[in-house]
Amino acid sequence: MFCDLHTHSTFSDGTFSPTEIVLKAKEIGLDAVALCDHNTVAGLDEFVSAGKKYGVTTVAGIEFSTEYNSKQLHIVGLFIKKENYSDITEIMAESQKLKEESNKLLVKNLAKDGYILDYDEIKNSTVDGFVNRANIAAALMQKGYVSSVKEAFQTLLMSKFGYYVPPKRPSSLYIIEKLKSFGSISVLAHPFLNMNEDELREFLPKAKACGLNATEAYYSLFDNAETELAEKICEEYGLLKSGGSDFHGATKPDISLGVGKGNLAIPTEIYKNLANCYHNFRL
Repeated sequence: MFCDLHTHSTFSDGTFSPTEIVLKAKEIGLDAVALCDHNTVAGLDEFVSAGKKYGVTTVAGIEFSTEYNSKQLHIVGLFIKKENYSDITEIMAESQKLKEESNKLLVKNLAKDGYILDYDEIKNSTVDGFVNRANIAAALMQKGYVSSVKEAFQTLLMSKFGYYVPPKRPSSLYIIEKLKSFGSISVLAHPFLNMNEDELREFLPKAKACGLNATEAYYSLFDNAETELAEKICEEYGLLKSGGSDFHGATKPDISLGVGKGNLAIPTEIYKNLANCYHNFRL
């Protein structure tokens, strides 16, 4: 009786197709699974269709890269309706343009110090032509410049090393408001990866006023103390709890679907509470 409400496919920076995620969820017995590719809904049709075909409860989602007080925050949208796919694609068009400019500059800056990559080759290796830093990290690993994707993110791809210049991202509060207008559920993803407790407490009242519904209290990289604190904060601010593995397949080989690093177990009740909130929007 478990669920996983945060996964990624080949349509962003994962290595499993949407159908393969559904089949894996069925194999391990998940009651519900959500696909939340970065800044795109391109894989959702396949994902939802596969869920119907194989008898798996699927949740159409997306993970937005946003900005609040010059800090990158990730906002997950759950129960995205097909009628809003085009709206989301339009919202993200300018962000994708800025992101591609940032990616090209990153590859150019790396080349100046001898890390030679072919940007067109990286882009052509993706399913939908959208390049993430994870794709660039994988290319660095394939070239032997780093031993793993994780090493790339901890070294060359960090902004403090000077190669990566982050693109301007949409406002976190704006994205939360848009999700509310679509009648979808908005979730603050993995809060303690991006902010400390004081920053989180400063953000949440403003986010809730804009329509934030939930925060990820259960996440692969959280220890017990972080999970307990996240649960407590959700209760204090009247927010629902969400959670997921952040499964990426081979991109993050130490994180498995449903169980994260082996100790993740998100009760199906978490999915049901979020689903009830979504259905209440539509009444």
